[in-house]
Amino acid sequence: DVGVQDLPVTLAIDRGGIVGDDGQTHQGFFDIAYLRIVPNFVLMAPADENELRHMLCTAVEIGHPVALRYPRGEGTGISLIEDLRQLPVGRAQVLRAPKNADVLLVAYGNRVYPSLQAAQLLLQQGIEAMVVNARFAKPLDSELLLDWAATVGRLITVEDGMRAGGFGSAVLELLCQHRLNVATSVLGVPDVFLPHGKPSQQYAELGLDDAGIAEAAVALIQTAQARSKVTRLIRN
Repeated sequence: DVGVQDLPVTLAIDRGGIVGDDGQTHQGFFDIAYLRIVPNFVLMAPADENELRHMLCTAVEIGHPVALRYPRGEGTGISLIEDLRQLPVGRAQVLRAPKNADVLLVAYGNRVYPSLQAAQLLLQQGIEAMVVNARFAKPLDSELLLDWAATVGRLITVEDGMRAGGFGSAVLELLCQHRLNVATSVLGVPDVFLPHGKPSQQYAELGLDDAGIAEAAVALIQTAQARSKVTRLIRN
């Protein structure tokens, strides 16, 4: 009903993502998949508590349905900017853009900081990672994602939500629509119910912590290089 009437309603989704000891009946990682298919809705998730404040300001000002998700637990401790401002809807934020990046990490919500940390781990292996804070799962920053995916050639999405139908799926759909053939990997929650547990342990088990993201990047690069070598051999 909210979507049909394009009402200025904000859904503040607490405990978005993995909730740890709240258990499998309270896991909050289904919202991205079921909300992004509703027309007129805007979906956003902050990287930290400072961005959350600006996103809430944006949500109540833009005059459309908004689903704003934020995780359980403490913030990052980042300094807060007192003056609230509206964020440009559907625009991502480039956080790290090395020259000649080997892989593009596009993170949504609270997986942004682990992606930045993963970039530092990759740097120790001589791998340069570009990191983008997606901010919005709908609408996507299509221009930025398409341009950088084509430039880098290897793209990994990282989210604290279901892989099926989630943020990563939206990015894959975008690439498919524009017939952009790049090496991709979607990191998120698989088709399971997670039991009780410490979030840090569950992120690690799912490959959604900094080490897991870095490992996925190395695997994607190796796979892409192997396929490229096979293609060259076939053509020759």
